[in-house]
Amino acid sequence: MRVLHLSTADSGGGAFRAAFRLHTGLRRLGVDSKMLVLKKGTSDERVFAYKPLPGLLARWQRNREAGKIWRDYEKYRTTIPLDVEPFSDDRSPYVGLTEQVPECDLINLHWIGGFLDWRDLLSSSHGRVPIVWRLADMGAFTGGCHYDQGCGRFADKCGACPQLGSQDDNDLSRQIWLRKRRSLDDRGIQIVGPSHWIANEAKRSSLFGSLPISVIPNSLDVGEFAPRDKNFCRDLWSIPRNAKVVLFASESLANVRKGFKHLADAVAGLGQIDNLLLVSVGGGKCALPPGVNHLPLGKVNNDRMLSTIYSAADVFVIPSLQESFGQTVIESLACGTPVVGFASGGIPDMVRPGQTGWLATTGDTKSLRDAIFSALSDDGARSAMAANCRRIAVDEYSMDVQSAAYVKLYETLLKRSVSPVLAPGHLNPSQDAPPQAAG
Repeated sequence: MRVLHLSTADSGGGAFRAAFRLHTGLRRLGVDSKMLVLKKGTSDERVFAYKPLPGLLARWQRNREAGKIWRDYEKYRTTIPLDVEPFSDDRSPYVGLTEQVPECDLINLHWIGGFLDWRDLLSSSHGRVPIVWRLADMGAFTGGCHYDQGCGRFADKCGACPQLGSQDDNDLSRQIWLRKRRSLDDRGIQIVGPSHWIANEAKRSSLFGSLPISVIPNSLDVGEFAPRDKNFCRDLWSIPRNAKVVLFASESLANVRKGFKHLADAVAGLGQIDNLLLVSVGGGKCALPPGVNHLPLGKVNNDRMLSTIYSAADVFVIPSLQESFGQTVIESLACGTPVVGFASGGIPDMVRPGQTGWLATTGDTKSLRDAIFSALSDDGARSAMAANCRRIAVDEYSMDVQSAAYVKLYETLLKRSVSPVLAPGHLNPSQDAPPQAAG
């Protein structure tokens, strides 16, 4: 079985790490798995980076397509609200991509914003092999936004997009929706949601609602993410051994959807907890209220080092306002650290009150503060949960378990498929990733 994963990158944010972890898990099970990405960050020789076509004509075509996309979005530069999520077009300036797709029996799509052109991929000969789409967020079934922030317009045809600051029903989000709809015509795709929440949102959508949808959680290497000695880990990161440590982790602390401000405000009201320390992993900055003792560790990309940070914490907090899954939750569970989180998105799939952590009302800072207080004031409950967290991570979220679920799905789809494998072209394993296009 030859599986090709298409993803904008293979490292960095949670969406890319999840894609690479699936690729790695499949390889461990003996599957011929490859990745084609725009930006390569790992040393895996089975991951190939898109190589821009040479020549003036190809460069002119790239610049022309990038210019079109940029101009369409530029119309909204003055109306776009602050702190919105990424917005991705269905088009791409990376011409010649489909010619670089290697021979495969099945294609698995991941987070492809800014990389793949829907029309080119789904209408090409490659579009005749079975396609599985793992939903890293809502972007695949909206008119461009990656999280709708409660808008709900993706259930119809988008338009009048609040994330564009638009009141025009025929705005860019509607145009993208229409192009996506045409690209999907007569094309069967198997959708995979890593959580029940994102799967249900896909079912509600006007683009994916009629497609088959399965739920297969993301996975991780439970050998890399495992409980470590707490005192050693605290010494390693210069964390006082007697501190009550609340941990937050995200690609960026400044991302409003990730809720760091809610966490900081919640911690500020926990003066009754002695030696309270907020530790954060990730880039960006967010203003802190007075009195919060904060240790920012910056970005940490090594899984083994991340496991020492989770192991150093008393509790991990994920205050996301919307979250398709929450990679950091299973990382914390695998390290035996209970989790406090908002009851949003896919978080309740993993944060199970009384078993793996505590849930708070989404967006309610007081509810979050109360949940953190309950966690930190009951050492016995946290200790009892630690073994349960680890067991659930191993039993339900290990690479072998989830990769086997994908293999079963792939085999079912391949049995149904009667189309021949059509995938001319070969990849150059030494090629480097090009820079992002403007806009």
